[in-house]
Amino acid sequence: MTRFGRFALAALALCALIAAAQPAGAASRIKDIADFEGVRDNMLVGYGLVVGLNGTGDTLNQAIFTRESLIGMLERLGVNARDNSLRTANVAAVMVTGTLPAFARQGGRIDVQVSALGNAKSLLGGTLLVTPLLGADGEVYAVAQGTVSAGGFTARGQGASITKGVPTSGRIPTGAIVEREVGFDLDKLKTVNLMLHNPDFTTARRVADVINARMKGPVAAASDPSTVVLTVPPQMKGDVVDLLTDIEQLSVEPDQVARVVIDEQNGIIVMGENVRISTVAVAQGNLTVRVTETPQVSQPAPFAPAGTATPTLIPNGPGLAPNPNAGLPAVPQSGGTQFAPTGGAATVVVPRTNLQVDEQSDHRMAVVRSGVSLQELVNNLNALGVGPRDMISILQAIKAAGALQADIEVM
Repeated sequence: MTRFGRFALAALALCALIAAAQPAGAASRIKDIADFEGVRDNMLVGYGLVVGLNGTGDTLNQAIFTRESLIGMLERLGVNARDNSLRTANVAAVMVTGTLPAFARQGGRIDVQVSALGNAKSLLGGTLLVTPLLGADGEVYAVAQGTVSAGGFTARGQGASITKGVPTSGRIPTGAIVEREVGFDLDKLKTVNLMLHNPDFTTARRVADVINARMKGPVAAASDPSTVVLTVPPQMKGDVVDLLTDIEQLSVEPDQVARVVIDEQNGIIVMGENVRISTVAVAQGNLTVRVTETPQVSQPAPFAPAGTATPTLIPNGPGLAPNPNAGLPAVPQSGGTQFAPTGGAATVVVPRTNLQVDEQSDHRMAVVRSGVSLQELVNNLNALGVGPRDMISILQAIKAAGALQADIEVM
């Protein structure tokens, strides 16, 4: 190899190392930013009874649905309980919820969540009896049963009680068995729709371009900001699973709208990286006026005759103290004190008012230059000593002035 060839090879290697050392873009897999139509979960719900509680269940004379459910269950088991007075506190009516995954097969198991419906105090140690779980179409898709694992506890005495977590809600891991499958034949699809989590024209086109480059042909096209239509190539018909497996691993850099999300209740601000500010001057400061009333009680000297003026020391500051009784003018004194005559043998209250005005003159106006980045915007606002709640007002004022190139969404 010639000297020039070795030099060129070394230069290429150096360029490769530099490229590898640079941070990668914010690329995401297609499977993380989009869903395949038809591949979805289904919500299930059911009503059941939890038994075996240690006196923490529903009060039967208050929770009528628990009482009727218990009587109906006992009758189905051949026990007549309608003529007797039920006073058990070990039973609670609950709602059972679960999620049926896509392509769940008959006999598979899913987790379920159990939540008290009546006035039960805790589900700790209880057992859920057989509970059918229904889908949106009213059909039974799973049956749940098992020991409830509560996430909290409660303890009480005559003078105090303590509660940790939510003892009226629990979970049964793998507590339901799938009884019915949701039919969906994936391999017979001729087209597959990809639904973006965050609809955007640019992102949809980038997804289509990446898929077309991978498949070496125009098999994908963006039909709207949230949907990319994928046509199954002829060579992959009947093998849609492999096609989707290859596609979902492709990386795409999603685009996003410049948006500022504000939660005024909690003082939270979230700004996207594309937020830009036009040139604008910002000043922040509040005028604070504090008025403090501290009346001073003035009492006469012992055995003072009526109408005799008694000097009274009033601390804190120059000024004139009015004399409501004696009619004599107040005498100002230096050194932060004053003597005022009072009304002889009468006890009077001399009003004292302290005024403080804070104009926050230490705060200055700052100029935010055009096209600043998110980091520069935050640094400029922090330099003004702006807190989150004041920053919310500033951002809304900048938007009203037309200098904020982003959408503001108030939660």
